[in-house]
Order: sequence, then C-alpha cells, then structure tokens
Amino acid sequence: MASTVVQIVLIAATLVFALMAAGMKDILFAALSLGGMAVCLGGIYWTLYAPYVGLFQMLIYGGAVVVLFVSVIMFVRSDANE
Repeated sequence: MASTVVQIVLIAATLVFALMAAGMKDILFAALSLGGMAVCLGGIYWTLYAPYVGLFQMLIYGGAVVVLFVSVIMFVRSDANE
C-alpha cells in the first residue's frame, strides 16, 4: 500500500517536472526541472525493484547531465552579457 502511494506521488512529481521543463521561459529553470524529473524517474525505477537502474538514472541524468547543461547555460549567458 505504501509503495503504491509513493509511486503515485513520484509519477505526479515526474509529470509536473516534465511540464515545467517543457514550458519554462528561463532555460536555466528548465534544465533544473529536467534534473528534478530525472531524480523522480529514478525513484520510480527504485520502487519498481530496479535499484541499479534507478541509481544510474539519478546519478548520470540527475547529476552529471544536468550539471553539464547548467554549466553550458551559464557559460553562454556570461558571453552574451559582455
């Protein structure tokens, strides 16, 4: 029962983060929403008894890829402001 509730909450949070990533005007907040979506998706994998897939999803997509996106956004923004 508790696992089902956690899965429903994670699915709802994933959908909210996905819509935020697609609909944000500010690209930095869209990239951060993409990271939140990746972490929630990893949590869904974890509750579906695939802990390694969930861990890799959280670490690789939620961490490394989003950090890469944010660093590129910040680098491009600093060039545009000068």
